[in-house]
Amino acid sequence: MASEKFNLAEKSALITGGGGLLGIEHASALLESNASVIITDISESLLSEAKKTLESNFNPEKIITFKMDVTDPRQINGVAQKIEDLNMRVDILVNNATLDPKVIDTGDIIESSRLENFSIEEWDKQIAVGLTGAFLVSQIFGSLMARDKQGGVILNIASDLSVISPDQRLYKKDGLEDKEQPVKPITYSVIKSGLVGLTLYLATYWVDENIRSNALSPGGVYNGQDEEFVTNLSSLIPLGRMANKDEYRSAIQFLCSDASSYMNGQNIIMDGGRSIW
Repeated sequence: MASEKFNLAEKSALITGGGGLLGIEHASALLESNASVIITDISESLLSEAKKTLESNFNPEKIITFKMDVTDPRQINGVAQKIEDLNMRVDILVNNATLDPKVIDTGDIIESSRLENFSIEEWDKQIAVGLTGAFLVSQIFGSLMARDKQGGVILNIASDLSVISPDQRLYKKDGLEDKEQPVKPITYSVIKSGLVGLTLYLATYWVDENIRSNALSPGGVYNGQDEEFVTNLSSLIPLGRMANKDEYRSAIQFLCSDASSYMNGQNIIMDGGRSIW
């Protein structure tokens, strides 16, 4: 039966950046499919809130949280050891951690988002979390999956900006000169495109150990943005709206389960059609 292919009972999934908006949704999706989830985040407060939210809807025994900095191999290895001590195995890895810089219209923050002024310090910080972090976590947990030859799934959360350029008109503010206008910084596009490249590499690297790798590229999600931004972005989307935060759950379930057993090395773009216009 089709439903059996989506069943993740006896499977465990580790989600990085699990305390964020979509991290909680990814965890919910996998819990709905009967998986156990290991939620990691650098923020203890976000982890605590995520745990509380999830436990109100799902079996608390299937929810584990660990504080983890994806840029620190020692912390990642430490979490891997704690999971092993619990006699658990990571069958599914969801690389979701990122720094998503918000466009703010005050002072130097605007100017510094522009390519001409973007600092190497900010570049290094964002690349470290969004791209190097995904590499490190994949390296460590992917190697463990490969070692025992029981297979697994690696899912990288990219963005529709992995295949299209940011439309900087969305962020334009009245009364500012062109050189002072805020923009979506270059790091976001580089990170999300890089995650697709990482996906392709991983899809063939451990294929003999039955480890599949795919990417999911969401579009814009409603999250309290101002009305003008929502209207402008929605006008660029054939479906005429942004996504609700729970609309990616079924895709997560598909990509992390045997329902997608013949899918490997693909970037699934779910953006309401924005990238086809």
